[in-house]
Amino acid sequence: MNVTFKLFASLATYLPDDAKDNAVEIEVGRDTTPNQLIERFRLPEREVHLVLKNGVFLQPFDRNTPLEHQDVLAIWPPVAGG
Repeated sequence: MNVTFKLFASLATYLPDDAKDNAVEIEVGRDTTPNQLIERFRLPEREVHLVLKNGVFLQPFDRNTPLEHQDVLAIWPPVAGG
């Protein structure tokens, strides 16, 4: 099945070179979870802050729920402002 994986700000550097607009469409297994994609792309745990599936915030305990075909998973690091 296919999902869209988006990384923003400093996390965008973890996407493959062929990513466009901070996103890449990838093929994953049926039971793939957001946490497994975080591990697959080797994102530093402390940098994974805001995780959205289809625009809905996922609490850390919800990130072990399998994704579905054509889901969009977007991740942002913590943001500091001034």
